[in-house]
Amino acid sequence: MSPAGGLAASHWALGASTLAFTVCFAVWTIFSIIGVRIKAELGLSDTQFGILIATPVLTGSISRVFLGIWTDQFGGRVIFSVQMLLTAVAAWLLTLATTYEMFLVAALGVGLAGGGFAVGVAYVSKWYPKERQGTALGIFGMGNVGAGITSFGAPILLAALGGEWQAVARVYAVAIAITGVVFYLVTKDDPVTRARRTSHKAHASFLEQLEPLRKQQVWRFALYYFFVFGAFVALALWLPRYLIGAYGLDIKTAGMITAAYAVPASLFRAYGGSLSDKIGARKVMYVTFIVSLICLFMLSYPATHYTIEGIHGPINFSTSMGLVPFVVLIFILGFVMSLGKAAVYKHIPVYYPGHVGAVGGVVGMIGGLGGFVLPIAFGVMNDLTNIWTSCFMLLFAIVVASLGWMHVAVRQMERQAVGTELGALPQFPELQGVEIPKGAAEPKDHVLTDWRPEDPAFWKDTGAAVARRNLWISIPCLLLAFAVWMVWSVVVAKLPSIGFTYTTDQLFWLAALPGLSGATLRIFYAFMVPVFGGRTWTTLTTLSLAIPAFGIGYAVQDPETPYVLFLVLALLCGFGGGNFASSMANISFFFPKSQKGNALALNAGLGNLGVSVMQFAVPLVITAGVFGVMGGEPRATADGTSLWLQNAGFIWVPFILASTVAAWFGMNDIASAKATFAEQSVIFQRKHNWIMCWLYTGTFGSFIGYSAGLPLLAKSQFPTVDSLQFVFVGPLVGALARAATGWISDRFGGGRVTFWSFILMILGVVGVLYFLGIKDQPGAFWGFFAMFMVLFFATGVGNASTFQMIPVIMRKEMEHLMPHLNPADRLRQAEKEAAAIIGFTSAIAAYGAFFIPKAYGSSIALTGGPQGALWGFMIFYVSCAVITWLVYTRKGGLLHDIERGRAAPLATLTEQPAEQGSSS
Repeated sequence: MSPAGGLAASHWALGASTLAFTVCFAVWTIFSIIGVRIKAELGLSDTQFGILIATPVLTGSISRVFLGIWTDQFGGRVIFSVQMLLTAVAAWLLTLATTYEMFLVAALGVGLAGGGFAVGVAYVSKWYPKERQGTALGIFGMGNVGAGITSFGAPILLAALGGEWQAVARVYAVAIAITGVVFYLVTKDDPVTRARRTSHKAHASFLEQLEPLRKQQVWRFALYYFFVFGAFVALALWLPRYLIGAYGLDIKTAGMITAAYAVPASLFRAYGGSLSDKIGARKVMYVTFIVSLICLFMLSYPATHYTIEGIHGPINFSTSMGLVPFVVLIFILGFVMSLGKAAVYKHIPVYYPGHVGAVGGVVGMIGGLGGFVLPIAFGVMNDLTNIWTSCFMLLFAIVVASLGWMHVAVRQMERQAVGTELGALPQFPELQGVEIPKGAAEPKDHVLTDWRPEDPAFWKDTGAAVARRNLWISIPCLLLAFAVWMVWSVVVAKLPSIGFTYTTDQLFWLAALPGLSGATLRIFYAFMVPVFGGRTWTTLTTLSLAIPAFGIGYAVQDPETPYVLFLVLALLCGFGGGNFASSMANISFFFPKSQKGNALALNAGLGNLGVSVMQFAVPLVITAGVFGVMGGEPRATADGTSLWLQNAGFIWVPFILASTVAAWFGMNDIASAKATFAEQSVIFQRKHNWIMCWLYTGTFGSFIGYSAGLPLLAKSQFPTVDSLQFVFVGPLVGALARAATGWISDRFGGGRVTFWSFILMILGVVGVLYFLGIKDQPGAFWGFFAMFMVLFFATGVGNASTFQMIPVIMRKEMEHLMPHLNPADRLRQAEKEAAAIIGFTSAIAAYGAFFIPKAYGSSIALTGGPQGALWGFMIFYVSCAVITWLVYTRKGGLLHDIERGRAAPLATLTEQPAEQGSSS
């Protein structure tokens, strides 16, 4: 129950306050739109314009201190209503101004709207208990969306009113006046104010209200708020001017894009409050500052032209950020700012319940001053540097200083807290000496310290749900990784049609290089999950996919882009290939032996679908302006059609960002899975590690190599057939086969299934060779295509079966490799080594993505056809089938008795940990 005496009354007060603050914020930022017209009328410089749009922010900031204190003294209902009515008068008088000086005076009055924040914080916080104030104030802070309403709606209103900015100002004046009157009529005094009046107790004096301002932590909060709120306001005011000048947009489009920044930076504030209640504000602040650093670094980089002295003359190219990535980065920046704003204000009512108005007012004032100082600084820097991105350079410096100061302070307190458990430390270092309210310490993070999947009771009660959640978040992350990894297989087939004059061999190199870099990265990625944790590593590697996705979108728009830049981008796409090793190693830790084969098959199989999804989606999205004006201009093809090839990269970015967020907030690390690289390197001494590398190269190496090479191979061998509309079916068949047949290996044994998979692959290659030999005859393409479907199906089945073999092999081998260990320790060691081998074999096998397309290109260059490469593949499959039979499936082989249910050691091995776990 809330302090208000009723939940409905609390919610009513919160809703009315949020609506009032939204209107106030819309009025407070009105100069971001009408200021552009005023600038044109008066012929203002950028510096003068910056001063004009920042002046309301100055009043709104300074007034927060007084309004906050008066709210504590007289109640928010009265103060909020009076503040809105006075703002309405100032907004109406603004329309009478004719000189720059008069506009500045009027702007000071309009700025009173910004003071409503301090009133609302003090008023709303008194309706809720401490454990819910973060969420409540986060919802109230959503009123920042008023900036988005102005950015989006004011240009439309301006056009509807014939371009007369004075009419817009009058509409705003009437709106805030009505809001002030309605707020007074529909709300009540807060419980604290009512109780004080009932008891006839005098309110605290002005000086008593200011007493907490002597504490250092208040000013630390203010520093954080200077960026998360001050920079938000500054950008909301400055972005229309920036977009019009830097990108040549009209005011309506610039306003809508500014709204795309301001709206999420406001709406997600409620989520930031809830998150601060759940995981602690310090963690939220770290996320805010780190992500802001990354975004601002990219936004700060100005358009630059490079000249490289090449062997045959100078090579010229340029780098610049297009409108689409700019909007995406601004959206992300606004999102993390919204989290930070809520995190700062989470603390104020908790630590200063009797001084929320004064402390909240001062913190809000400093933040608001950021909104005043920064737009002026943006204008001055534009005039001095003549660089549009200078505003982001300044913000980058501010975040570096803020993050550095916060982290140094945190580390100092940790060093001083000798003998103190870190989980009990205050959320901010400056809060030493402050009594921490019960329940205020930050909860534990996402590390699972007790994980026993082989214990049936634990698995049923806890483990299954957690493991499946991690699996279903991992799958879309892996799907996107495969999509980005293989995107060049389609892009290279379209480059010649839009003016890129590369040879066939050069195109095959571009298709092959992602496989080379992806396979190499897998070698390192395979060992990263036990070092960093699956959740952390999945988040970082998924986010890294945005780099090549953005890069492709830039590069393909200009046929003058140097070939060397395409080579670099092709290598960067290997980030997606590397992700597979870490993803599979991570998921292998979550499931018991009986379900491991199916879980790995689902993760890998549905992840492999990324290749098919990409080969199906990219040919569609490049034929339309999916992103409108933000996506750039299309390129004309030889047949007169238009292609937006840049969409092949841009289309993945929103999904990458969403999956990154899901991984960070939804996945877990397993404490028992932690291991150093040195501990994992023991697998290099295991002979079965190298045998499985050979076999998995035959299955997965073929799948990914055929996926990368089939589009270009089909186009080169059957030029009269529009094969690009069909090639996605191959990876689809392989991926679904892997996902759907994992249970077969669990049921009959991975070794036996792997052997028959290689037999089917041998037959598939024979069929491909046959139809290539008659490729000039009708129907040859469909025979060629059908045989490749057989190959894809066989590789999918073999992918699942080989991975099912690895944990079984290591459990069996550990009995004689480490007989001195007890069964539980042997099981843990087997699981760690199996996970490392899974990752390492996937790394080696991924080289198939390089060698198969390159083998096609070399064979065509040397012999005029790909048959030589295919004969080599078939000989390799024969060797894989022979090795599988000799080592694993024949009578006397390592897996013969286990797969036929004649061996018991593994059952004993898996039962022991469950018994120990149950008794512990």
